[in-house]
Amino acid sequence: MANLAKLEFAALDLSGDNFLSWVLDAKIHLRANGLGQTIVDENNASPEENAKAMIFLRRHIHEALKSEYVVVDEPLVLWKALGERYDHQKTMTLPRARYEWTHLRFQDYKSVSEYNSAMHRITSLMRLCGENISEDDMLEKTLSTFHASNVLLQQQYRHSSFKKYSELVSCLLLAEQNNELLLKNHQSRPTGSAPLPEINAASQCGAKGHWVRTCRTPRHLADLYQASLKNRKVEINYIDHAPPAKDGSSEISRQLNKTHLDVSDFVTKRGNEGYESELD
Repeated sequence: MANLAKLEFAALDLSGDNFLSWVLDAKIHLRANGLGQTIVDENNASPEENAKAMIFLRRHIHEALKSEYVVVDEPLVLWKALGERYDHQKTMTLPRARYEWTHLRFQDYKSVSEYNSAMHRITSLMRLCGENISEDDMLEKTLSTFHASNVLLQQQYRHSSFKKYSELVSCLLLAEQNNELLLKNHQSRPTGSAPLPEINAASQCGAKGHWVRTCRTPRHLADLYQASLKNRKVEINYIDHAPPAKDGSSEISRQLNKTHLDVSDFVTKRGNEGYESELD
């Protein structure tokens, strides 16, 4: 465990699955420590530099590999031996990376961050294998795999003439954030609709059994409704089918002459009695 804590990067696995990334990490660290020339042909590295490079390389390979190459004491010899052993990883990794690149589509990912991560992972593998992926390739891959419903947004980004893939990703992240906010707003209140008014329930609201109690209408609105009934004139049209009386007048005419109350008087009175009984 103490040895693992000293590692600057992951040690080369016995299977060689991480060989391509291990080669890159090893080169960077050797150069940073002034030992880059120790793994180059016809170098003039000193014995001390070779020893430091050897210690560094052995510390970053699997324990089984250390045993297999225990007699190797030159960093360049060890470097070439590992390369010959695991160089086939390129021929295995490149076809897989090309396949993933071919089927990479922006519309298949739930977020811009997930797509961006997949893009960098795939292109890094291809570049490690010697495949050249340009900024234009990454831009075109992204814009050409938009969902059909985002065709207008796709055209807008094409007209922006981005030069770097990172510029496009920044815009996509911002658009994604705004769309999420719009979605939350739409769920709480659909676009174009007015805010819903607050409803304050009244403690006493209308007569017992009255419809205003069911609808929870404020009392002042119910009072206005009752007043409107009192002032409303109700017109009743009736066709008299009774035979005319002996004096020539109809029976309904005589009955209407006796009627001196309006329908609204009955409705209003009954409603007021309900209010009074409820308030008592």
